[in-house]
Amino acid sequence: MNRNLLICVLLVLGTNGYSAVRASSQATKKLKITAYTTSRDTNRRLTPTPVGNFKEVKQLVERDTFVFVNSQNEFQTFMGFGGALTDAAAETFAKLPATKQAEFLTAYYSRDKGIGYTMARTNINSCDFSSSTYTYVADGDSMLRSFNIAPDKRFKIPFIRKAIEAAGGNLNLFVSPWSPPAWMKDNNNMLQGGMLLEKYKQTWANYFVKFIKSYQALGIPVWGLTVQNEPMARQRWESCIFTATDERDFIKNHLGPTLHANGLADKKIIGWDHNRDLMFQRAATLLNDPEAAKYIWGIGFHWYETWTGGGMQFENLKKVTEAFPATNLIFTEGCIEKFNPDRLTDWALGEKYGMSIINDLNNGTVAWTDWNVLLDETGGPNHVGNFCFAPIHADTKTGELIYTNIYYYLGQFSKFIQPGAKRIGCTANRDKLLTTAFKNPNGELVVVVMNSSDSTMNYHLWVNNSASLIQSEAHSIATFIIN
Repeated sequence: MNRNLLICVLLVLGTNGYSAVRASSQATKKLKITAYTTSRDTNRRLTPTPVGNFKEVKQLVERDTFVFVNSQNEFQTFMGFGGALTDAAAETFAKLPATKQAEFLTAYYSRDKGIGYTMARTNINSCDFSSSTYTYVADGDSMLRSFNIAPDKRFKIPFIRKAIEAAGGNLNLFVSPWSPPAWMKDNNNMLQGGMLLEKYKQTWANYFVKFIKSYQALGIPVWGLTVQNEPMARQRWESCIFTATDERDFIKNHLGPTLHANGLADKKIIGWDHNRDLMFQRAATLLNDPEAAKYIWGIGFHWYETWTGGGMQFENLKKVTEAFPATNLIFTEGCIEKFNPDRLTDWALGEKYGMSIINDLNNGTVAWTDWNVLLDETGGPNHVGNFCFAPIHADTKTGELIYTNIYYYLGQFSKFIQPGAKRIGCTANRDKLLTTAFKNPNGELVVVVMNSSDSTMNYHLWVNNSASLIQSEAHSIATFIIN
């Protein structure tokens, strides 16, 4: 703009006019876009994909399809993606040849060559994805003098160390119990539910401290912990029932004070760690009590809606966020159950992940952690036959790795959305497209668009009054990096 003309404009419009001229200039700034696509009916898997340049759009056309991105409105800060480093994953990893172990670690934990995981979870005592039931103490040892994490030292601890190293030392690990030792429970059984006996609640809080300090003594930092895996589920595997008030009182009277008294006040306590269906009631019970709430970092949740018939219940995440905006939401577990080798190439596996991740992120989730990072060709090992899918399976007979499309769908998010990213406004005007968007710490925008329909769709990706025409193939997911 001619300098004299600009001065005249400013004299007429005043400083507000200058702001409008400047904003207009910024809005029409040339945007650069790159894309990566995973698509069912092609060989594209996180593959760089050509896209058209952005062009200024002065008027929207109602009949057109748009994905709108509003980078001015920011929401939660995101921590990262990850998966569980269980006994099953560790034992399967140990059976792989060294070259495949290295490939596996790169695939998950390298951001350049893999999908850049920064979160992890592991089990305290055994879980269903262990080859046997075990604890770290002798029966009846309420003073925990016999406490020893020897069961973890053969497979799990070496595996976790390698994962941390592959992640460049930056892996936020949280730990979860499936059950206290049998002698601490009213059913005298680690399996089939049961409840923690009142007389052992302090012992159980001390057990957490022993576990965390034992791991940290071996060079494995623990970032956080959940109070109880699936506290309302009586399972044929390791399980323990905590009602909402039980969990509240255990946190405020035992677990929280005990962590603080032992120099572990920085460990993030995560409540609930169960399905979305009851999470609002659990969150309200825990967080409306100031003495419990002061210890709680966040509310964890799973996706196993088929147990209750309640559906995916994403609205419950929104309600918790609205009621308790200072509390973090973290997806702590999800997988496709009932392993069947014939389904390893089933595209619906990854699409469930994509649908869940987008909705979870859009409703306030700050971290997303998958279940087992690796399982064998049977969907195990699992000591109760509860075989499931993982993003990567290993054929332990041939030493080969099998990448399901779950891995690639996860990667469309985890490879590009950086820790510290802020979610920004993003929506589509057609319900066949699911979308979310983030602004990374370096200022780049990351937009993920998923099309699970049977139809190819053309749409305009709209950012700051500019749009790029995109073709979305049937059953595909694409990530756009915009600078």
